[in-house]
Amino acid sequence: MLLSLHVKNLALMEETEVEFGPGLNILTGETGAGKSLLIGSVTLALGGKFEREMLRKGADSALVELVFTGDERVRGKLAELDLEPEEDDTVIISRKLSVGKNVYRVNGETVTAKQVKELAELLIDIHGQHEHQSLLHKKKHMEILDAYCGGKLREEAEEVEAAYRECRDLERALEEEAMDEEAKAKEQALAQFELQEIEQAHLVPGEDEELEQRYRLMVNSKRITENLSESYQYTGNDSENGAGAALSRALRALRSVSGLDGRLEEMEGQLSEIDNLLADYNRDLAEYMADCEFDDADFAAVEERLNLLNHLKEKYGGTIEAVTAYGEDRQKVLDKLMDYDAYMQGLNEKLKAAEKRLTSACGRLSKIRRKNAAVLTGQLKEALVHLNFATVEFEIAVEPAKTVTAKGSDDVEFLISTNPGEGLKPLSQVASGGELSRVMLAIKTVLAGRDDIDTLIFDEIDTGISGRTAWRVSEQLDTVAHAHQVLCITHLPQIAAMADRHFVIEKSSTRDNTITDIRLLEEEESLGELARLLGSDTLTPAALSNAKEMRLQAAAHKTRSF
Repeated sequence: MLLSLHVKNLALMEETEVEFGPGLNILTGETGAGKSLLIGSVTLALGGKFEREMLRKGADSALVELVFTGDERVRGKLAELDLEPEEDDTVIISRKLSVGKNVYRVNGETVTAKQVKELAELLIDIHGQHEHQSLLHKKKHMEILDAYCGGKLREEAEEVEAAYRECRDLERALEEEAMDEEAKAKEQALAQFELQEIEQAHLVPGEDEELEQRYRLMVNSKRITENLSESYQYTGNDSENGAGAALSRALRALRSVSGLDGRLEEMEGQLSEIDNLLADYNRDLAEYMADCEFDDADFAAVEERLNLLNHLKEKYGGTIEAVTAYGEDRQKVLDKLMDYDAYMQGLNEKLKAAEKRLTSACGRLSKIRRKNAAVLTGQLKEALVHLNFATVEFEIAVEPAKTVTAKGSDDVEFLISTNPGEGLKPLSQVASGGELSRVMLAIKTVLAGRDDIDTLIFDEIDTGISGRTAWRVSEQLDTVAHAHQVLCITHLPQIAAMADRHFVIEKSSTRDNTITDIRLLEEEESLGELARLLGSDTLTPAALSNAKEMRLQAAAHKTRSF
C-alpha cells in the first residue's frame, strides 16, 4: 500500500506531503489545479521521463519520495536486488531530479532506474489518462489474456519462446553454412592452411613469456655481465680487497678471542652468518653470469621462435591459449567440411525436431489461452453489464495467427457489440473513448482479483461518461477497493461520493507566486466539494442537500457490498 507521497519543487508544487489510506482514495480539484501532476510525480519517482521544464521556477532540483508497505514478495525482491529492508517493512523510494543527473534511492541506498522499475512492478499499477487507447491494438489483448492465465501459461510461454529462438538460430545456421562446391573448397583450403600453421608451431602455454624474458636477458647480457662482474669483484674472495676476503679475515680475528667471553661467541655467530650469506650470494651471482653466456646461434633461435609466436598471436589471438583455441575451432570446421552433407543433414534434422517442439508447445499454449479466454469472456461481460453496458456482447477470439512468433501461434482479439442485433466487431472499430475507458476498468477489476499488486491508480477513468454510468463506475471502483488500495482522480461527483478518503487539490496564487497543494477533507468539506462537482458555484442548502443525498446513496452501496 502507498502510505505517503512527498513532492518538492516540481512544477507548481513547492513542497507537498500527503498520506493515503486503504480503500478508495479520491482526488478532485478545479481544472488546471494540477490533479494529474500529482499522479505524474508518482510516475517520475518510479522511472518516468523527466524534462527540465518540470522543475519549479527558480529551483535547481526536485524531489519525489514514495513510502510503501512491503510484504514477503517485496522482501524477496529487495534481497534479490541486494537491498536492505526497513525494520517496519516499509519501502522508501525516492528520486532527486536535476538537469543532467538523477539519483534514485531505495531505503536510503543508491540504485538504478531499472532496479526501481523492477521493484515498482510489485508495488503499484498506474492506469493513465490514455492507457485505455492501448485497447485499440491487438497486442494489448494478448497481454491481458496472458496476465489472466497466470503461472501455468508463463511456464508454457517460456518453452514456446525457447523453442522459437532455437528454430531461428538453426535457420540462421543453415543459411550461413550453405555454400556451393567452390566456396566449400576455398573454406576447406583456408582452414587446412591455418590449422597446419598452428600445429607446426607445437605451442606450449607460457612459452612466449619465458622466451620474452630470455630475449631481454640476451639483448642486455653485455651490460648485465659487466655490472655483475664488478659486483662479484667487490664481494668475492678472489680479490684481496673484496668483501669476502675481508670478512674471512675479520671472522678469524674474532674466533681467536671468542672463547674468552660469551658475548663474543654470540658476535662470532652473527659474523659467521653474514659470511655464509655473502658466500651464498656469490655462488648465485656466479650461476647467473654463467646463464648469461650464449652464442649467436642461441640468440638467433630465441629471436626466431619469439617472432613466430608473436606472428601467430597477432593473426589468431592475443595469447597462446587463444591461438590454440582458434586451431581447435579450425579443426571443427575441417571436420564439418570433410562430411559437409552429413553436417547439413544434421542441422536440418535438428531444425525439424525444434519445429516439432515449437508446434507442440504452441498447441499447449493455445489450449491454455482458449480455456481461459472463455472464462475471462464471461467475467468481463458481467463486469461490463455492471458498468451500464446493458445489452453488451463480448468475446475474446483466439484464432491461429498467420505466422508463429516468440509469443506462440495465436492471434488474440477482443470483439464487442453494444447494440442489440449488431454482430460482434473488433473493439477498435466500435468503441468510443468512454466505452474504452469502461472496458479497461472492467479488465482492471477482473484482473485485480488475480493480482498481488496492492495499489492501483486511475487517472480520470471517468472519461466520456456521466449519469447512471458514472454511478456504475464508482460502484466498480469501490468493489476493487475492497481488495486493493485505489487512488482515483476524477471530476465526477458520483465517483467522488464513493470515497473512503477524499482529497482536494488546490491552486493558490499571489502576485509573483503560484502553488499547488493537496489536503485531506473532513466530511463537511467533502460535501462542499461534491456540491461544487455537481455544478454549484455557491454552497446553497439545496446544493448541500444534493451532495448529502449522493453520499447516502454511496454509503448504501457500501453497506450492501459487504
